[in-house]
Amino acid sequence: MWRFLKRLLIGKPLKTLEEGSQHLSRTKALALLSSDALSSVAYGTEQITTALIAASTVALWLQIPIAILVLVLLTAITLSYRQIIHAYPSGGGAYVVTSTNWGRNAGLVAGGSLLVDYMLTVAVSVAAGTEAITSAVPALHPYSVGIGVVIILILMGINLRGVRESAGFLMVPVYLFIVMITGMVLYGLYNIATGQVAFHAAAAIGTSSSSITILLFLRAFSSGSSSLTGVEAISNAVPNFKEPKPRNAAATLSIMALILAFFFGGITFLSYWYGIRPNDHVTVLAQIGQTTFGHGVMFYLLQIATALILAVAANTGFSAFPQLAFNLAKDKFMPHIYMDKGDRLGYSNGIMSLAVGAIVLLLIFNGSTEALIPLYAVGVFVPFTLSQSGMIIHWFREREGFWLGKASINFVGAFISFALVIILFWMHFKSVWPYLIIMPVLLRMFWTINRHYKAVAKQLRVLSKEPIKRHHYDGSTVIVLVSNLTKATADAIDYAQSMGDRVLAMHVSFDSNPEKEHRLGVEFKREFPDVRYVDIHSSYRSITEPSLRFVDEIAKGAKERNHSLTILIPQFVPRHGWQNALHNQNSLRLRTALASRDVTVSTYYFHLKE
Repeated sequence: MWRFLKRLLIGKPLKTLEEGSQHLSRTKALALLSSDALSSVAYGTEQITTALIAASTVALWLQIPIAILVLVLLTAITLSYRQIIHAYPSGGGAYVVTSTNWGRNAGLVAGGSLLVDYMLTVAVSVAAGTEAITSAVPALHPYSVGIGVVIILILMGINLRGVRESAGFLMVPVYLFIVMITGMVLYGLYNIATGQVAFHAAAAIGTSSSSITILLFLRAFSSGSSSLTGVEAISNAVPNFKEPKPRNAAATLSIMALILAFFFGGITFLSYWYGIRPNDHVTVLAQIGQTTFGHGVMFYLLQIATALILAVAANTGFSAFPQLAFNLAKDKFMPHIYMDKGDRLGYSNGIMSLAVGAIVLLLIFNGSTEALIPLYAVGVFVPFTLSQSGMIIHWFREREGFWLGKASINFVGAFISFALVIILFWMHFKSVWPYLIIMPVLLRMFWTINRHYKAVAKQLRVLSKEPIKRHHYDGSTVIVLVSNLTKATADAIDYAQSMGDRVLAMHVSFDSNPEKEHRLGVEFKREFPDVRYVDIHSSYRSITEPSLRFVDEIAKGAKERNHSLTILIPQFVPRHGWQNALHNQNSLRLRTALASRDVTVSTYYFHLKE
């Protein structure tokens, strides 16, 4: 049943040699990896205007210079990540660049920041998409958390089906959004150019006011920079592209940046010209759509496109998180399960871990994640700062071609990104302080995992210069755990005698039925006269403790005899999976307890027919 359901939801397994067929073209990669960045224009301008109008409506003209500064930062980040793609084509993005140029600890800060950020990406994006859905259908508002969880599970299922299928699914909402926003901006600019829409701005550019301060400007700039989240995702996913991978990845990044710049700049300009003011009930983007299209079909198509891309924007996290987790696992800073590919050649463990983390965040914050946006921004701009400053070191080390110009570009991006991090901690400390706790915890976890893997490798390593230390046993002792004299027990004893020089049968008896216990001993000795039968009495109904004491005693004797020691545990294999809950509790309990002893534990499987 489970196998059928898995095939239905995920699809048939793909051969390893079919991996090339899963690589992405630029068109599909744009849909898969740009949804987070492009969707941010739905709230980027609104974040700026909300911060400005807190001072006065006159301050709204500042959204124009702030937008220009955001676009400068976008240009620097795009050019920097293009450089990263070509310089480090194996993927990993900020983590690899920072580790190489700033050292491992700085790299782990970048990697850990992005891991958390991708979980926040999923939670924030799904919450925003859910809000758009419940705004259109208010009756669904009480179920917003449940809707968010369902959306995450759907996205998880889509991504488990493989990169190509998830990209194919996302093409519809992403390209619909691109068409609608492009149409809205161009039509709005046409109406302005032809004089059909009058100038309604709250204040002309350059209007002075006592409410306009540098602090206000910085607060609005830090809020508007949230539009740049997700730009780095393509650099993490270079291995998913078709050949030539670096060229296709860099081209896709440039296309995405141009679209994002056009959208953000156009929406901000229209917001200023129309005199749009933030409203608790209608988003800034919706107000622009109403002014541009009226309340006709195009407006509702715009709303549908916005809701869809906000709902699927989380997919950027599902694409980038598994690849980043793979790079960290490859360097022994995360469990090796994150290097395993699933049936559809995706890093399924990373996909499922991300889904679980995002669902937990949704439940903790009850589907409302506005407070997480500053933390979300910090998780992006810290890696931005580290990776771009790391590229400066890279160019100074390489000193090839136009390296000084490239380093200058990286400097601009690093400087602005660093300034943003300072501003976010300065003005949004109430929201971003968890970062100062999360990162040390993550760093400790990374290094603990790393030390464990290195210690295990050292323990298991076979050195060519030194002969392997081997131990030659003079015989073998086998202990068979016996609960009753059954066909399974008899078969296990027979198997033990075939491999052991000395076989012991161990039974733990209780006070509840002494006659039965005595009868079992008599029957066993009659059936197996050449096997030593040991009945261990337990006054407290515990199986584990008496068994461990007996094993310890026998282990001591086996060592003196130079015998190997094996504990053979009979275990039923039911015909149906659900029947496992009906059997083997004692055997599982004993196996867990014996794991603490330096002995070999083996299982004798007895297959049930009913």
